Amino acid sequence: MADSSCSALLLFGATGDLSRRMLLPSLYALHEDGLIDPGLRIVGTARSEHQDEDFREFAHAALDEFLPADRKDETKLASFLARLEYQTLDASNIDGFADLAKKLGDTSCGLSIFLSTAPALFEPTIEGLRRAGLAHENVRIGLEKPLGNDLASSRRINDAVAAGFAEDQIFRIDHYLGKETVQNLMALRFANMMFEPQWNAGNIDHVQITVSETVGLEGRKGFYDDTGALRDMVQNHMLQLLALIAMEPPRDFDATSIRDEKVKVLRALRTVKAEEMVRGQYRAGAVKGGGVAGYQEDLGEPSDTETFVAIKAHVDNWRWQGVPFYLRTGKRLAERRSEIVVQFKQVPHNIFSERGGKLQANRMVIRLQPEEYVRLQVMAKEPGLDRGGVVLREVNLDLSLTQAFAKARRRIAYERLLLDLIEGEQTLFVRRDEVEAQWRWVDAIRAVWKSEDMECKPYAAGSWGPNAAIALTERDGRSWND
Repeated sequence: MADSSCSALLLFGATGDLSRRMLLPSLYALHEDGLIDPGLRIVGTARSEHQDEDFREFAHAALDEFLPADRKDETKLASFLARLEYQTLDASNIDGFADLAKKLGDTSCGLSIFLSTAPALFEPTIEGLRRAGLAHENVRIGLEKPLGNDLASSRRINDAVAAGFAEDQIFRIDHYLGKETVQNLMALRFANMMFEPQWNAGNIDHVQITVSETVGLEGRKGFYDDTGALRDMVQNHMLQLLALIAMEPPRDFDATSIRDEKVKVLRALRTVKAEEMVRGQYRAGAVKGGGVAGYQEDLGEPSDTETFVAIKAHVDNWRWQGVPFYLRTGKRLAERRSEIVVQFKQVPHNIFSERGGKLQANRMVIRLQPEEYVRLQVMAKEPGLDRGGVVLREVNLDLSLTQAFAKARRRIAYERLLLDLIEGEQTLFVRRDEVEAQWRWVDAIRAVWKSEDMECKPYAAGSWGPNAAIALTERDGRSWND
């Protein structure tokens, strides 16, 4: 975009929950920090009948609710709210896009679009934008998931978007990629000589990726029951984390180089066998000391949708041959946690064994939420005088992002993603071939579920999932990092 002073950001779904909780607070933060041009207009659109002032009141209420008290500067709030405008639009009515184009005015110097709508509205929305002249070369479009529910539907959506926009104008959003700790994965691996030489099958025993939630359906009944844990979490967030962990060093830090290496990993994923995965569904139990109902009670009807999945995956290339990647995600689990565990192999010879020294293999824990840290677990001698013996103990070398960068405000992932969308930086967005590789692998898993008639195994809410998930690692002589 040549001149951001007359550009605009268009938010579809501007009165929805994502906008209230994430988008408007993120945009306020960018405004507060002076990271977006003073002339950038923010235009919201949705089916709700509102005027500009109504939308500003909606935004003010959202910021009152979701901004910390120490961030509420009335002067900056007022100047932010003055940016906001609104246009009512039913995206299924293509004729209505003419009024939207009139509201936006001249967009030749740049328009960024954040599209968060139901998948069924993607095609008419793109067609409406095209007909209204809002799909020209200076337009960028950010697409919020879900982008389909299988490979075929994903291709239909991407084909519809490609009818209006070139690939370098399309920004497919996976909000995990906006998290600071996820971005730090690349810094950890490729800015430190000590790690990359060890990052292979010769030194790493296995990798675990866990994304666990304590919540249940939380108002997402229809969507979640149609989707399930595999498509909601594994197909996007967890496979992106796996790709970042397993990718080869890119030539440089740009969107093309990084995404080229990620897609190689996704294409190298081996088809998963029935005995290498577990489906589960929560039953009644206790979470945080309080009793909770089972999934089918929460839903209000019988269902075979999985709320938990565990998978033993393999990346078939030279670097990772023989190294299992254990993936686990679920609702109503023991605690909220997103983390990657890199388990190194045991040292080849224990020189302390005759003096009683017992060794634990080194382990790196990369925690994404709720805390953000990198923890390297190493062996050290315990201080003291021991007759002829050596008492070894596992200790932690910690990099706490909160402590190391104490003066830096912890940012919402969407702050980074919205800023990159406005500025045209695609590194933290997902390319079409990545999406298709992810769906191809997930579709193969679902095909096995169907052919094997694989039912969900029950687990108590507040536990770490079905016993079969524990057995998935224990059969290999390994354990989850619980």
